[in-house]
Amino acid sequence: TTPANWGNAAAVKAKTENGPLVTYDRSALAGLPPLIEPAGFKWDFARQRWQMRVTKAFPEKFVPWLKSLPPEYPVELRGELASFLNAEVSGKVKLVVEESDIDWFDLSVIVDVSDATLTKDEVKLLLEARGKWVRLGAKGWRKLEFNFTPEEDEQLARLGLTSRELSNERQRLHTLQLADPAAKKFLGDEAFAKVQRRAAEIQARVTPDVPTNIIAELRPYQKDGFHFLAYLSTNRFGGILADDMGLGKTLQTLTWIAWIRNQAASRQAAGPAAGTNQGDGPLGPLLVCCPKSVADNWRAESARFLPELKVRAWNSDDVKSFNPHSADLHILNYNQLRILSEVLPKIEFHATILDEGQYIKNPMSVTAMIAGKLRTNHRLVLSGTPIENKLLDLWSLMNFAMPGALGSRTEFQRLYDVKGDPYARQRLAARVRPFLLRRTKTQVAKDLPDRIEEDLFCEMEGEQRTLYRAELKRAQSTLLGIETPKALTKERFNLLTSLLRLRQICCDPRLVKDGFSGESAKLEALIELLEPLMEEGQKVLLFSQFVEMLELLKKALAARGWTTFFLAGETENRGELVKQFQAYEGPATFLISLKAGGFGLNLTAASYVVLFDPWWNPAVEAQAIDRSHRIGQTQKVIAYRLLIKDSIEEKIRALQKQKKSLAEDVLGEEKFSQGLTLDDLRFLLAD
Repeated sequence: TTPANWGNAAAVKAKTENGPLVTYDRSALAGLPPLIEPAGFKWDFARQRWQMRVTKAFPEKFVPWLKSLPPEYPVELRGELASFLNAEVSGKVKLVVEESDIDWFDLSVIVDVSDATLTKDEVKLLLEARGKWVRLGAKGWRKLEFNFTPEEDEQLARLGLTSRELSNERQRLHTLQLADPAAKKFLGDEAFAKVQRRAAEIQARVTPDVPTNIIAELRPYQKDGFHFLAYLSTNRFGGILADDMGLGKTLQTLTWIAWIRNQAASRQAAGPAAGTNQGDGPLGPLLVCCPKSVADNWRAESARFLPELKVRAWNSDDVKSFNPHSADLHILNYNQLRILSEVLPKIEFHATILDEGQYIKNPMSVTAMIAGKLRTNHRLVLSGTPIENKLLDLWSLMNFAMPGALGSRTEFQRLYDVKGDPYARQRLAARVRPFLLRRTKTQVAKDLPDRIEEDLFCEMEGEQRTLYRAELKRAQSTLLGIETPKALTKERFNLLTSLLRLRQICCDPRLVKDGFSGESAKLEALIELLEPLMEEGQKVLLFSQFVEMLELLKKALAARGWTTFFLAGETENRGELVKQFQAYEGPATFLISLKAGGFGLNLTAASYVVLFDPWWNPAVEAQAIDRSHRIGQTQKVIAYRLLIKDSIEEKIRALQKQKKSLAEDVLGEEKFSQGLTLDDLRFLLAD
């Protein structure tokens, strides 16, 4: 009978001369179809049986199903299938280390397995499968399980390892990672003692005095930052100084530059007999790569704190004639780095610093690849946002600063970018800890004044609201036809264009409609906000992501006789402009493009900040506020976000708060993870 007839108590009459009538009760079979169907078996009507093709994925379905069957349904397995009855092989792990390079060890795995019939080659196959099923010929299917306790899993995570990824492939681990007491259980006493002896040779506490040629009084945490940089270079490490915005990363770096130059000069003066520190070559030129908006700040800070240093910030006119001998410290923006892609790798730099290092967060970008080719004794990345959008950002920064410390890109994503693994972030923190220092303002800058952030809502009316509703309906109509991520990919450009138009209408309809003569709710709210501040003689920073919006605001503020300063991407005299604003007596508003002025500007003369329009990434907004709330600020900083009520802006603000989860366990601070999903878009475009 077919499965459809199972469970029917059908009587089958047997006609014999003397025998009784026989009834077959099949009711016991009624429960079988619901049990069999989840396994993925298909009914073969021709052969009157259930069947399934045996592929690589077969064990992942079959074994869980087999274990889920109630005991009253015994299963008889024959041939190769019988191996699944005792297929899990338990293994005990021992880690073997061999010195590979200075401060590095090659780590390999030795496994003792419970199945004595397995050969070394078969155990190797099981290891390389990383916990997946393997078909071992006549022996059938096997799967290697380590069965670590939660405590052992946590100990492995402290070493930057995971039981899910233990394989026959060798891994490179740094001495400082293996020196953790958690390693002793897996290495054994003798090997662990060897690692500890090597770790003891690393100078973990490097605390030189601040060089006398630095004209500044460093705060205690800034001295600690300088000591961290000195520790890196003393031990031939590269690294990342990831301090929060406004804590003086430039000053800490200049102090370190003065120190490594003094060290190199002393060795040169002493001659060959003095010896050299490995990895610390002769005194060559220094290179700073930074955004265009930060270049002038580097020049000014160098002149202020280390005036003996001959500094050259190259401009677009003369950069093609780059001469490494024309200065001690060369400042290039990232576009100039690309222009000089053939020239710079031929030069031996004493130190290379990538400021705002998130510019190389994409490892496949031309900028990141050129930076990786630079020849330099010391490598340093400065970034307040080393994980800006995703974990791969950090890998790319570390791949410049300390190549190999986080393995290959593929290994990194497999080991650390793992959803549902409670130890993934802990393993990553263990790997980067020796090479990364991060302090937030709340941790170290106790002397900073308070910072207050407030959302101010206003409502659209009249023609502005009508224009917004019409654009929203168009976007909703497009979204209705999208059911899958694949369909979203095709329409993403159109939807993002609609989102952009909706945001622009919220700011001012003139951004999308020529000749618009109605009112802008947000512009009116801004004027109301600024009027009392101008009367009080305050200075205000006003940010927008739309340069055209800043132009409209400039005209509106000038019409009221208010003094304005203006900075956008094309502004050349940034340093002079900042000086003028800082020194200006009386009320003034500094209109700044969010992209051009999000970092590199010290504007402590202002104690009010207005974000005219919200950005997807709150980290970018925080950087804008940090232009005022930084070392040197003596007044309470008040930041306002202008938002249109019941609009996409209010939804963006809510979405920011939902998305703050990525880097908390790695760096101690959360950052926004960009990339709008279909659900995000439905949320944003809902009525």
